[in-house]
This record gives sequence, C-alpha cells and structure tokens, in this order.
Amino acid sequence: MSPFPPNLLSMDDLDAEGIAQVLEVADSFVEVGRRANPKVPALRGRTVATLFFEDSTRTRMSFETAAKRMSADVLSFAAGSSSLKKGESLRDTVETIEAIGIDAVIIRHASSGVPARVAGWVDHCAVINAGDGWHQHPTQALLDLYTVRQSLGGGDEGIARFEGLQVAIVGDIRHSRVARSQVTAYAALGADVTLVAPATLLPPSLEGWPVTSVSHRLDDVLEKSDVVSLLRVQSERGSGAFVPSLREYTAGFGLTARRAAMLQPDAVILHPGPIVRGVEIASDVAELPGSLITEQVSNGVAVRMAVLFLLLGQGSVGGAHRD
Repeated sequence: MSPFPPNLLSMDDLDAEGIAQVLEVADSFVEVGRRANPKVPALRGRTVATLFFEDSTRTRMSFETAAKRMSADVLSFAAGSSSLKKGESLRDTVETIEAIGIDAVIIRHASSGVPARVAGWVDHCAVINAGDGWHQHPTQALLDLYTVRQSLGGGDEGIARFEGLQVAIVGDIRHSRVARSQVTAYAALGADVTLVAPATLLPPSLEGWPVTSVSHRLDDVLEKSDVVSLLRVQSERGSGAFVPSLREYTAGFGLTARRAAMLQPDAVILHPGPIVRGVEIASDVAELPGSLITEQVSNGVAVRMAVLFLLLGQGSVGGAHRD
C-alpha cells in the first residue's frame, strides 16, 4: 500500500488506494465508537490544534472528538481572542503554535489556499484542511464516501460498487468546497457524477471537473440516481444574489416529497449540513430511511479518527495495526 501523504489539503492528495485506506481504517474506529468506553491510546502523547477562522459546529466538534477518543491532547485556537487581533500575522501565529510542540494543525479559513500556505510554513506537524473558501473540504467528502460505502455493503465489496454509481450533486455548486471535494472523490472511485443546479449556481467554468454531465432540471436525473447529495444555498458566501428567491430555488431544485417518490427504493440521500428544512430538502424527506444525514455526522468522527491515525498514529488501534 502506498504511503499516506504528510498532509491532507485536498482530495487530490489521495488516489483510489488512499481513499480505500482511509475507509478501511475508519471501520476499526466505527467499532471503537460502539464501545461503552469509546477511547483508545493510539495518539497518546500527541497534540492536535484546531484553528478555525470561520464558524463551525459539526466539523470542529467532530475533529476534536476524534482526537480525544484517540487520547490526543487538543488545543482549540480562538481567532477572535488571539494575538491576531493585535496585529500578529497568520504565519507568526502558526510558527508559534508549531514551536509549542503541536503534531497536527486542523485549519478552516474563509480564503482558499490558506491550509496549503500553512503547510509550507511548518516543518514538523501535519496540516489538515477543514475547509478553505470555495476550494476543498476533503474530510467531508471522505465521510460521504464512507456513508455510501456502508449502504453498498461495506468493505471491499462496497468500494467495488462505486464503479458506475450514479451520483447527483444538487445545489449551490458555485460556492461549495464540499462539491469540489466530492466530485474528485467520487470520480477517483469510478462513479459517474452529474451536477444539478441553476446556471447561476454553477462555476463560470467546469474545465478540469471530472463530471459526467450537467443538468438544470432535477426531475430529469432523480430516477437514475443512486446517490443524491444536496448542498445548502450559501447566502453567507453571496449565493443569495444568484437566485431570484429561496422559494423559487425550492420549486426547481428542492428535494420535495413528490421528487423523493421518483427515487429508486435503495437510493441514498446525503447532505453535509447544516440542512435548511423546507429549502433544499423537505422536512419529511429528511426523515426517510434513505436519508443518511445523521449517519454522516456519526461517521464523520470515525473517518477523522482514521485520517489523524494515518497521519500521526503508531502501533495498533481497535485491533488494526498501522503498517
């Protein structure tokens, strides 16, 4: 098996073999999470810092829970009360954190490319991208793949079934780092990806995007879709200016009960959260058996444990040994 990259900045850092490796290790941590005491010593003596320059609930809590379950020490950096407010540069802040003796930095930032820049400033700690601007959110894509793999039977059998899988990514593609990560991840495993959005919510160019097709009509793709991955209209990134109204967006691209009835019985519905019920997905649709949104959140901890373990871990965890 090829060595794991020193940092996880983008889904481009992982090929199909690397993705399969993360998902396989995550299986062990799912089992750990079912224990009465879901804690292992895999990262004892390691220190992980979370640097979030954007608001986050799911991703920050998921990473911090993942690190703590592996017995790592966790430092949570609050940008609003840091020396950045006094004029210190981001580089000086990062180099100070590394000098303290941090083993991994998990960073979210509103500007694309910041995690890659941070990786160039540090010498002795791993950098994990927890979302940068419109660019990438690799661990979200990985946990989505893990959730789909579970629905396909799990293990190597589940991985093999990604070949030719029909995936529809629906919504605000233009402003979505999740969509960019998902497209790369699904394509690496052989899935066929269709982007579904109004023209105003697509990027100006799709050159280099490994997608099979683009549609401006959700109704046209639902019946053939094995996975429907919904995206929130990201008004905080300006997407509200790209649609006439949320009501009109829902009429054209919301997964309503009528549209959900068009799906195959075993189709999977995903959403990275936070979901806005009644806009991109109807409340009753979010509760259907095929909706795996809650499972995504749960799997996020195990997948992030796997990433941290592959970057930092030594010895064994949950019965699985790191090579």
